[in-house]
Parts: sequence; C-alpha cells; structure tokens
Amino acid sequence: MEHLTKETFLQKVFNYEENKEWKFEGELPCIIDFYADWCQPCKIVAPILEELSKEYDGKINIYKVDTEDQQELAGAFGIRSIPSLLFCPQNAQPQMAQGALPKDTLIQAINDVLLK
Repeated sequence: MEHLTKETFLQKVFNYEENKEWKFEGELPCIIDFYADWCQPCKIVAPILEELSKEYDGKINIYKVDTEDQQELAGAFGIRSIPSLLFCPQNAQPQMAQGALPKDTLIQAINDVLLK
C-alpha cells in the first residue's frame, strides 16, 4: 500500500489546487485511509486494508495518508476523526466513512461504491 504525500495525492487522486469540482485523477477506484501512528482504531483497520489490497489487486488501489505528516492534506478534506476512509469511485462523488470498520462492511462498500 502506497503512502501518499500532497504531491502524489494531487497526481493520483484529486488536484484540489486546480479543480474546484471533484475530478478523480486515478486509473483505478481507490480507498484512502487517513490515519495516525498513535491511533489505536487505525491499527485495527490497517491489516484489514492490507488484505483487501491483495484481494482486490488490479481492481482498486488503497492508499494511506499520515494525518500527522500531511496536515494540509487532512485539512483539505476536513478530517476531524481518524481513521477516516475516503472511497473514490471512478466516475462519481467520493464518500467518506469514519471509524474502524469491519472487513465485511468494507467489502460491501467496495462493491457498492467503487465497483458498480
């Protein structure tokens, strides 16, 4: 799973400096995990996302954003609580989910939001 900086986020997900309206830049739909190292629930969801990135390899990308390191990026999306997961479909508006969601909920969200 790739860790995104502001620079790679602008290239691979959404260039919010140039576009007011949401315009997804990626080739595959993606989930972005906004997390921090000190956050316990983030540690619960991390291995689940690892599994999903293998199971859905070639269908979706899963990225991580360290909110401590990338404060501007977290601020741009109004991240207040972590973990926050941003689901970015190819041709629709992104959807945000908060908290350490169980694997079956994440699979359902991937199928409903990202792969329909």
